Amino acid sequence: MSDALDDDLYRRTKQLLEPGEIELNGAVVHTDIESQDDIAMTQATIDIGEVIADHATDEEAYVYSGSDDSEFASNQHQGLTLDDDEFVWECQQLLRNGTFDVVFYYEATADHEAILEDIREAGFDVTGVRGD
Repeated sequence: MSDALDDDLYRRTKQLLEPGEIELNGAVVHTDIESQDDIAMTQATIDIGEVIADHATDEEAYVYSGSDDSEFASNQHQGLTLDDDEFVWECQQLLRNGTFDVVFYYEATADHEAILEDIREAGFDVTGVRGD
């Protein structure tokens, strides 16, 4: 992936983290998963979401997907707490140059550095984006 694409994706991710109702940090996960490999993309999203949930909440979380709701994009997914459907993380799967990049957002109270380290340990190339 070229630096120009990385810079553009980082800049756009940073803009989405700008102050809103809650403070957010993000992670841009670069994969080599191609567009036709839906199963691998779904599994990567679940795996990374679990990493984020482990550092963001003590509650059990589940994945709520775009295919579950007509108001949600098909490539958009959320991690929500099992008991009360509270926000844990959200992501967008972006097809760029034939492979997926996945942009995750989560509350800034989560351990950002631990999340990035664990995503790397899971075998993914990740760029952290702080909302502050």
